[in-house]
Amino acid sequence: MDVYDKKLKGVEVRKKGKYNIAIVGATGAVGNEMIEVLEERGFPVGDLRLFASERSAGETLPYKEEEFEVDLLGEKVFQGIDIALFSAGEKISLEFAPKAVQAGAVVIDNSSAFRMDPQVPLVVPEVNPGAVKRHQGIIANPNCSTIQMVVALKPLHDAARIRRVVVTTFQSVSGKGREAMDELFDQTKAILGFQDVTVGVFPYQIAFNCLPHIDLFLENGYTKEEMKMVHETRKILEDDSIRITATTVRVPVYIGHSESVNIETEKKISANEARAILSAAPGVIVYDDPVRNIYPVPLNVAGKDEVFVGRIREDESIPNGLNLWVVADNLRKGAATNAIQIAEMLIS
Repeated sequence: MDVYDKKLKGVEVRKKGKYNIAIVGATGAVGNEMIEVLEERGFPVGDLRLFASERSAGETLPYKEEEFEVDLLGEKVFQGIDIALFSAGEKISLEFAPKAVQAGAVVIDNSSAFRMDPQVPLVVPEVNPGAVKRHQGIIANPNCSTIQMVVALKPLHDAARIRRVVVTTFQSVSGKGREAMDELFDQTKAILGFQDVTVGVFPYQIAFNCLPHIDLFLENGYTKEEMKMVHETRKILEDDSIRITATTVRVPVYIGHSESVNIETEKKISANEARAILSAAPGVIVYDDPVRNIYPVPLNVAGKDEVFVGRIREDESIPNGLNLWVVADNLRKGAATNAIQIAEMLIS
């Protein structure tokens, strides 16, 4: 049996350097990616416990050439767990994350349940790593579209202070989960086979279509997804003075979110200066030579953990403006990889 050496803000640091990990929502798109990223990054996993709802309990998932059975999530499943990765929705997180903390685990939660709680740090490791130290048992993973945007914005904000952001997103169906991915496949197959299309997950057909509607509409006319980007960006960058407006759009892409980002800065930054700043930034790859058709697209960034930035150009309508095209794998950097990076920070 492992002997505990010392405690680091709620994470038991074991002499053998192994950590017991739970994944809640293991059979979902993000949960699957979490398992894969743990293995790829060589995270020191001791015991791995996988949890899901009744619908998925009993399934098996591969990890390091072994098959792990998925257990039913219950009241007392977190005993002995060091880090619990949650990706099962807000309702599950609200009910079970406090139970995991009470059992001695640190929770890294991928839902929106705790993101705007002032007692819960909202963390992107390349942007605000110091916030991890303030956790009281729960650390929130930001929204996928927010994560990739702030990774690109932080170095520019440090260099010239961003005053305003206008962002339009083009978000893949995987952000809605496996059922949404299946619906895109089924609709595409039906259309190409001259059959009737069934609509279920989305309010309209998503195949060969775009929907300016992600999450619920609010009284101000924005969606919850759009307001998440506003509030989360300010919290992560620790600057409530930044003016932000967002339009989020669902597009018929399986994996990878794209964003058209326009920023206004206090200090003038040329396009070449922005390229140099972003090229030196952690987690960013500048892929920008449009004359040679070099710019990031979702198909090419799927499976990668970096945030790709291209189409960097000056906004000629204002004195201090820049336009960016920002693309990332929403299941990885937008969710699973960011969560595992936070876990790595906890044990480092």
